[in-house]
Amino acid sequence: MRMRLLGSMAALVCGLAATAHAAAPDNVRADARVILDKIVSIPSSAGLGQVPAVAMYLADRFRAAGFPEDDIHILPSGETASLVVRYRGNGKGGKPILVLAHMDVVTAKPEDWERDPFKLVEENGYFFGRGTQDVKGEISLITATFLRLKSEGFVPTRDLIIAFTGDEETQMDTARELATKYRALTDAEFALNGDGGGGSLDSSTGKPQYYKVQGAEKSYASFTLTAHNPGGHSSQPRPDNAIYELADALKALQGYSFPVMWNDWTLGSFKASAPVTPGELGEAMAKFAAHPGDAGAAAILAKTPAMIGRTRTTCVATLLTGGHADNALPQSATATVNCRIFPGTSVAEVRDSLQQVVGDRIEVQVLGEPHSSPPSPLRDDVLEAVTKAVRASHPGVPIVPDMAPYATDGSIFRGAGIPTYGVSSLFMKQSDEFAHGLNERVPVAAFYAGLDHWYVLLTTLAGTK
Repeated sequence: MRMRLLGSMAALVCGLAATAHAAAPDNVRADARVILDKIVSIPSSAGLGQVPAVAMYLADRFRAAGFPEDDIHILPSGETASLVVRYRGNGKGGKPILVLAHMDVVTAKPEDWERDPFKLVEENGYFFGRGTQDVKGEISLITATFLRLKSEGFVPTRDLIIAFTGDEETQMDTARELATKYRALTDAEFALNGDGGGGSLDSSTGKPQYYKVQGAEKSYASFTLTAHNPGGHSSQPRPDNAIYELADALKALQGYSFPVMWNDWTLGSFKASAPVTPGELGEAMAKFAAHPGDAGAAAILAKTPAMIGRTRTTCVATLLTGGHADNALPQSATATVNCRIFPGTSVAEVRDSLQQVVGDRIEVQVLGEPHSSPPSPLRDDVLEAVTKAVRASHPGVPIVPDMAPYATDGSIFRGAGIPTYGVSSLFMKQSDEFAHGLNERVPVAAFYAGLDHWYVLLTTLAGTK
């Protein structure tokens, strides 16, 4: 499988020529901007209960475009909601294709921003606003593309199903519901995720470097580490102190490294990234790609926070509580440890590793119901369609595999048996990426190019037969 994947990717990187494609009409570009302006203005972060407002606005747009009421579903879930819209096809192309993105955004405090985070501002070649990158920009592009296809009378060869979730930035409950409770609405042969993948621009020249197709991502699980003790009066200290024992356990965890791992997506990513990554880090990428598991290369990669998660499972302490009174020995002390789990590793395996590291005196418990997320298999049809879509705007750009060191809703659908591919339309400089941070923005040109990306991608995968 590995040789077939890398061979096929090499053929895609080198072999497909650019395909001529007319840019989106002005009215489609204007419509996409209107949609983005509206949904950025809705503060759909956790605790505000505004995600349903985003869903209702988008649903109204689909209704006005002629999508039947029976094919538009707003599905409440606590304070949030998800939106499912089905674009009916003729059935000649097989099972549906699912198209993913999320309507919620990370909290933004207006007093901390240079501009109002919930007002779309176009300035100096950028669109500023919370969600422009993560990921309301892609929602606007996907929506505008569906509306365009509908207006053109396009009949896909298979159903195209939008699944916009409502809590990707927090619990991902809406994704779980769509993958299980509402599976009849979302069942598909595979999914295209607007919240993964994407293109890289050279930080100096702004020229496209490569485009990453995300075929795997790490899953997410949190654990509590708890030390228990009978306690007592603080005037009579003893060596067996819950806080000290927890501190020892955390120091042991700090010094532990999970085994180095890799898959075809990570190796392909390192191979493609090495030539454009200067210095020791680029050399380590090339060496690891040529000799998977190389200890020296892995150690160099581990020095860079953005890289360590691409070669192993990682766990880090994030919360700490302990004791019950300032004049009493602690009866318990607890730390929360968040783990990002390498594809192919189970939650149970990570828990067992943690228990071994911290010792038997520490109780290790998993929080919630985390999931595992296997890597998606290579699909030549997806990779070829992505290559065509990317090169419609960026001729000759290499298309390379990627595994994300974080989790999106795509990890939920992979775990539920729907292979998922991150195919974001955005090309950006790393220096322009402010998702989750202050002054989030996207290049205006990259946003509009996304209309061509999604149009070519969907018409290629679900075109006439």
